[in-house]
Amino acid sequence: MYPETAYEITTLTPQQPTQHPAMLPHEIPPGVQMVTLPGGIRTLAYTAQQAPPAPPAPVSQPIPTWAKTTALLTPTIGGGVAAAGIGLSYAAPGLIAMSEALWAAVALIAAAAIGVPALLRFGRSAAGPGRGTTHITQNITASGMFGKANGTINHH
Repeated sequence: MYPETAYEITTLTPQQPTQHPAMLPHEIPPGVQMVTLPGGIRTLAYTAQQAPPAPPAPVSQPIPTWAKTTALLTPTIGGGVAAAGIGLSYAAPGLIAMSEALWAAVALIAAAAIGVPALLRFGRSAAGPGRGTTHITQNITASGMFGKANGTINHH
């Protein structure tokens, strides 16, 4: 077993209060004050700090109308975009065919713009010089800046 140790019990004798504090006023730390106890004894003690005033409770503000409208329209717009995407995926083969048809039409127009004048020139040269051609001369005269213009057209 453990050996028992004898302890001597002592009591403190009460001290007599002094007439002046042991610390100077500028040495007293923050939160400590000189207080007078009910028995007339003056001593240093921690005092309860006054709690700072509580911040005002936040006031709930109404949701702006534009935010409500946007929130309500968002699913509608998203659904419309999704529907458009699905529609384009179904229409893609037709759109590809139409774009190829448009390119074919553009090629036909370009060939016609080049081929028709060439055919007309070839047709005129086959008819011979002076055949099938008409010469038109026009003479216009006017007097003054805002005068009436007169003209004649001659077919040869």
